[in-house]
Amino acid sequence: MPMSRLLWWGGLAAAAGGAVLSVIGWYGVSGERFAERQIPYLASCTVPGAALLVAGAVLLAAALRSTDVRPSASAGTEEPSPSWDVPPRQAPSSDGPPLCVPGGTLAHRPDCPLVAGKPEAEPVGDRELDPCPVCEPRT
Repeated sequence: MPMSRLLWWGGLAAAAGGAVLSVIGWYGVSGERFAERQIPYLASCTVPGAALLVAGAVLLAAALRSTDVRPSASAGTEEPSPSWDVPPRQAPSSDGPPLCVPGGTLAHRPDCPLVAGKPEAEPVGDRELDPCPVCEPRT
């Protein structure tokens, strides 16, 4: 059995069990007037139910991120999942003078997506500005 299928069904089972426990805990708490009588329902059903819901969500996310298979919309079929590899981030490669927007506190490269195409962008000049975390200009 592929690991993604095991994660998928385990996640669904955990989430379903958590939902059932949460509903039982809510129903028990709603019928009690005093807080001291509500605590047993919270401790035995609602809190473990919430924990199972979170665990089920984590397992389902892990199943979707695995590279084996992803469940498709139609029941009973599986399709290969796309590659989840993210290419390394590269800083824009402009060698022009740094730019900033009026009143801004960051220096940007001219091709930075935060200032590209903005007519109000102006050269930094001799101002001391922090470098943009997106384009990382050389100062």
